[in-house]
Amino acid sequence: MMFRQLPRHTRLLHARPSLPLYRYSSTAASSTTNTPGVPIKEHSAAVAAALENADAAATTEDLIALQKLQAPNRVQTWAKSQMPRAAAMVGPRFEQTDLAMQPRPLAAIELIHEQPVRFVKDRVVVCDGGGGPLGHPKIFINVDKPEVVPCGYCGLPFAHEHNKAAIVANPGRGGHGEYVIPE
Repeated sequence: MMFRQLPRHTRLLHARPSLPLYRYSSTAASSTTNTPGVPIKEHSAAVAAALENADAAATTEDLIALQKLQAPNRVQTWAKSQMPRAAAMVGPRFEQTDLAMQPRPLAAIELIHEQPVRFVKDRVVVCDGGGGPLGHPKIFINVDKPEVVPCGYCGLPFAHEHNKAAIVANPGRGGHGEYVIPE
């Protein structure tokens, strides 16, 4: 029997027909399923039925809107080097991932602006982020200017009591955004 030039292991397998020949593939060409256990035809019918249902359509629209948000409380990115969520979560790694079931933590940059401004009597404030292992290095913040000054590490806002009237009169003015001003 004459063999054409095949790799050696293939010739040996053909020479001994008693050994089973298994084909391994990461993608089966003859597969008729889109998701495990659900045939394509049934899956398409299920999607069509879900889109006809008004509640399901609203849920789909909500999911699309959620995917556009960077976080539940933030629309845009907060760093120049950060990719938008819609552009970052693409590709084979996320193909079969239900993004509605993934955790979506709130953006800390928005939560820190809910912290009230701490008006102090001293011209220099010491911030250590609460101290202990969860804090940050101790820094000294100058609060002489009539503006809210956030901590560079944790973002807690500080201001001098003497400047409270000017800060209350011009809320939201400053380079660091808007802050909650206690009464």
